[in-house]
Amino acid sequence: MPPEPSSERRSERARRAVLDAVYELATSKGYAKLTIEAIASRAGVGKPTIYRWWSCKGAVALDALDERLGAASDLPDTGDVAADLAAQITSVTAMLTGDLGRVYRGIIGEAQSDPELMETVREIIVDPRVRVCRERLDRAVAAGQLRADVPTAVMVDLFYAPVYYRFLMGFDDADVERSGDLVREVLRGLSTST
Repeated sequence: MPPEPSSERRSERARRAVLDAVYELATSKGYAKLTIEAIASRAGVGKPTIYRWWSCKGAVALDALDERLGAASDLPDTGDVAADLAAQITSVTAMLTGDLGRVYRGIIGEAQSDPELMETVREIIVDPRVRVCRERLDRAVAAGQLRADVPTAVMVDLFYAPVYYRFLMGFDDADVERSGDLVREVLRGLSTST
């Protein structure tokens, strides 16, 4: 008889099953219909197992979302800030118009009335990506590609506020094609060349 798996391995299998169940249910049934009961049933675990790791459905959905974002939110550094931003914003926009975006929209909606979840969204999803973007923009400023008189925090808002506005308002049609236009127009005001 083979030895029984360690509790650590069992816990990781249960955690994996929960994250997969959340994502499958949220994308097939819609985030609004997602419940802890349905997650537990799909994952084959008890509700206490879920509550041991996550405080609410938004927190578990956020973890499932974060691990699936992957390369879609990476910001390249080829030395050409315009090309890098266009590639990254196009990739993010494409991601937001798909299944990941529908899950993310549900989490953000729930976070409006859950300050703890909103803080977690910022800590897990937003802040690390803003930090990477600011570092990339700082390098572009140092290279003379972008104006030094505009704080990079403001630049981040200029690039991403329109993306989030269109995403949260549900304007999914043709946004991917418009991403390059957005980057070009913002860069027109931030570029050191005229």
